[in-house]
Order: sequence, then structure tokens, then C-alpha cells
Amino acid sequence: MTQPKLSIGALGGTVSMQAKSAGEGVTPALTGEAMLASLPELAELALINVETLCLLPSASLDFEQLLTVLRWAKAQVEQGATGVVLTQGTDTLEESAYFLDLLWDLEVPLVMTGAMRSASQIGADGPANLMAAIKVALDKNSRQRGVQVVMNDQVHAAAWVRKSDALALDAFTSPLFGPVGVMVEGRVRYLGGAPAERVTLPYPGKTHHRVALLEAVLGADTRLLEQIVSLGYEGLVIAGFGVGHVDAEWAERIGRIAEELPVVIASRTGSGTTTQHSYGFVGGEMDLQGRGAVMAGFLCPRKSRVLLWLLIGGELQGEVGVYFSGE
Repeated sequence: MTQPKLSIGALGGTVSMQAKSAGEGVTPALTGEAMLASLPELAELALINVETLCLLPSASLDFEQLLTVLRWAKAQVEQGATGVVLTQGTDTLEESAYFLDLLWDLEVPLVMTGAMRSASQIGADGPANLMAAIKVALDKNSRQRGVQVVMNDQVHAAAWVRKSDALALDAFTSPLFGPVGVMVEGRVRYLGGAPAERVTLPYPGKTHHRVALLEAVLGADTRLLEQIVSLGYEGLVIAGFGVGHVDAEWAERIGRIAEELPVVIASRTGSGTTTQHSYGFVGGEMDLQGRGAVMAGFLCPRKSRVLLWLLIGGELQGEVGVYFSGE
């Protein structure tokens, strides 16, 4: 029987980190090939092509690098891969996954994973997460689901997954939505029905634009807001209070900014959605929409920034309201 082809791209992160000597902090060290050395049973599952694309902590990744990773992953599919797995650091995994998901227009599964414990720690979770991600990528039921994140034997949709704990092994959750699948006896079991219909975006025609993200906090001044346009930003995301609120001074400045560039208001709470027709006070969501801002709905501020960056890069500024409404 012909074995399926699987491609694995290693980007670095905790899953690849080791300490050079006792007492030193861990740094990216293990190549993709070295990580697979702990999983000899892979030879029975698929024909594996593994490449080390970079060795970086995920905080040092950027959109340009992710576009390079996207091109590599698509090339693997063109060469016959039936699944693609990417390993990276967990700090920005939720953002990377959503970025790639918005551009991944193929049926072939693209699965991302990492680790909460470094390769040199007792009880390192990297090998188990990598094996689970590989099995998800090879499963026929994973097709047409876009990019998924596999951590701690759970499968999460890229749009909703968040790193919600700094250190815990079960750091990755999908508030409100929950995982879309779990690993049971070495196989993925999807918890819902058929894959949901997905919307993808065109490859961005420009990539050097910048989108700012500011968080509303008690007693904040407006100095940074006042500089957004003059600093050359082409979009702004506000992590607002509650269902998408700011104070009256911020509301006034946001209205001025919205005359120049798209402004999206998300919730800073970590779960739930912004509203559209509930609060009418100055700085409430009805007031902000009247000033030209767009509400993010269920998208968190970080993922709102990713989506807005891709919309601007694809010259879709005029459709920001459509994409954030989900219609």
C-alpha cells in the first residue's frame, strides 16, 4: 500500500529549545530532523519530508516570514503532500494560525503545533504534540478545515484558539467555541459535523503597511491615538472595554481617525462578542459606529489586527465592515 506524503516545517519556538549548559536559559536549537528523531514510528505512518525553515522564538516572526512559510506549504502540496504540519513557538501561535488560515485556500490540512515545555525539560510535551498534529494532518476527515492548532490532545480552529495561560500544558483554549476535535486512542475525533464553509482572502499585493493595536484602559490619555495617522499607520484596532467601549475622549479621537483609515473595535475581555445596538452613550458601540468605526464581533483584538492587515494588503479596505460582520 502506498504511503501518504507528509511535509513538516520547523520554525523554532519552545518545542525546539534546549539549554546549552546547566543554569542557562533555553534557546532554539533542535532542527526539524532532530525533533523527529524521538518519533521513530513515523516511518510507518507516512513518507516524511521535514525542513527547518527557521529557528526563531515566535515573538520574532513577522507577516513577511509567514508569507514565505505559506508559499513553502503550498509548494509541498503541489509536490504531492496530503498534509502539512508546522511547528513554532506558542507565544504567537494563535496569530500565525489565523493569518495562514485566512490565506489557505486548499483542501489539504495545514496543522500547527508547539510546546509549553522545552525539549530539555522533564515531561516535555513537544513530541506528543507533534505526533498528534501529524495524525490530524494525515486524517481524511481533516480536509477542508483550513488551518488547525493541535495542543494537549485537542484540536482548535485557527479563528478562535487563544493562548490563555502563560505556562500550563493546557494553555490553549477556544473560549465559547471549544475545541473542534480531540485525540482518542491515537486518532482525531471531530466533535461537530461537516467542516464549516470557509472564507479566504487573496494574497496581499502589498506587505509594508502597518496596523496599530491599542488597548483601552482606565484613565488613559489620548497622546498615542493623536499620532496614529501622522505616524503612517494604515489601520487601527482598539481593544475596548466590555462589548466594545472607550471613554468619551477616545471616542472623539477615534472618530477623527476613522475619517482617514479603517478603525476596528474589539473586546479586551478574552471571551464573548462586541455588540452593535445596546449602548448609546458617548464611547459606547453605537456612538463609535456612528463615528465610522467597525465592531469586531467574536474576533479578539490580536486576530482583528491580522484580518485588518490582510484586508488592507489586498486593497479591500472598502469591505472591512463586511468581513468583520461575518456576512
